[in-house]
Amino acid sequence: MWNKRYSQPGFLFGTAPARFLAENASYLIPGQTALAVADGEGRNSVFMAEKGLQVTATDSSDVAIDKARGLAAARSVSVDYRLADLHDWDWQAEQYDLVAAIFIQFADPPFRDRIFQGMKKTLKPGGVLLLHGYRPKQLEYGTGGPPIAENMYEVDLLQSAFGDMDILRLKAYDREVEEGRGHSGMSALIDLIARKR
Repeated sequence: MWNKRYSQPGFLFGTAPARFLAENASYLIPGQTALAVADGEGRNSVFMAEKGLQVTATDSSDVAIDKARGLAAARSVSVDYRLADLHDWDWQAEQYDLVAAIFIQFADPPFRDRIFQGMKKTLKPGGVLLLHGYRPKQLEYGTGGPPIAENMYEVDLLQSAFGDMDILRLKAYDREVEEGRGHSGMSALIDLIARKR
């Protein structure tokens, strides 16, 4: 499915970083290591690399990774792109200073729980998680994301899942999103920024 979506001309979600990531660029510290989870066509990993981070990025679509490599080359940055199914990803312990997981709502609740645990595991102590996605209200807007409410996030869900971290921001809000043809229009969003103890 993702190869088909990404095989269309241009970039499905544009080439600019997610607004959430750009607005929280103060967490992107040059020289630190970062993992971009299910990064698609590379807009977020390339932005992090431009900020001076050593970035590894995963995606399950080889079409997306080819586009991401092209974007990184065009921007003269280096990103370690890995073709990977997160069902099989080796979440190595304490590997990264930062993990970015932006609009990764393809995972049903059991799979999502495994991803959440993996992201916490792979962060170094003091490392930061940047998580951004949709709330179930997004189904009313229909402006992006899968039409599956159970895959989306609520404040209580994220509070419970990441309560063992220091939560720096946890906010639900609605606003206009213009991120390529894949995310366009009023959207029901939620942000989590948390630091591993």
